Amino acid sequence: MIAHSPLRSLGGPVAGLVTAAGQTSANVTDWPARASWLVGILLLVALVCWLMREGWRWRATLQSGLPALRALPADPGTPRLTMTGLYHGSTAAGQWLERLVAHGLGARSRAELTLYDCGLHVRRPGSTDFFVPADDLRAARLDNAIAGKVLTRDGLLVVTWAHGDQLIDSGFRSDHAAEHPAWTAALTTPNQHTPKEGAIR
Repeated sequence: MIAHSPLRSLGGPVAGLVTAAGQTSANVTDWPARASWLVGILLLVALVCWLMREGWRWRATLQSGLPALRALPADPGTPRLTMTGLYHGSTAAGQWLERLVAHGLGARSRAELTLYDCGLHVRRPGSTDFFVPADDLRAARLDNAIAGKVLTRDGLLVVTWAHGDQLIDSGFRSDHAAEHPAWTAALTTPNQHTPKEGAIR
């Protein structure tokens, strides 16, 4: 004789509740596996971040011989040109992937550029400001890539300057791209040599 479950004999809504309860139980039992996947992903992300930070610190150690950045003189004179925009980073001149990170040069930031007769001042809110004396300014050009960042064609103003024994390319993007040509004209003279561009064309 076959025994029938009282719940089965009720059928309809009660049977549906039993089925839903079984599905809920199955879903609950999946949580440990899902939690394991989540923990694994978080650990992987943490490892990648740690490796990036260590790589940054290692690069900064290699560049520890770069002299400290100069500050704006007390009386720089009257500004010739001003520009606001973004600072995209600095590299060894002509090497658009050879990022410089010492003294905060590797951090992208907002930037306010002011050109004086005595040199170029770069103000970077929240980061390190620096000043390039006029005698250390070498050239300027329009380019499309620096420090691993690729933009639209001629979307960057790249200023080449000397600091200690190092020639440096620093990339800026004005809030108004139409300002770039005036800056290249002001920063480049016929007897200055522009290093070979390292950007992708």
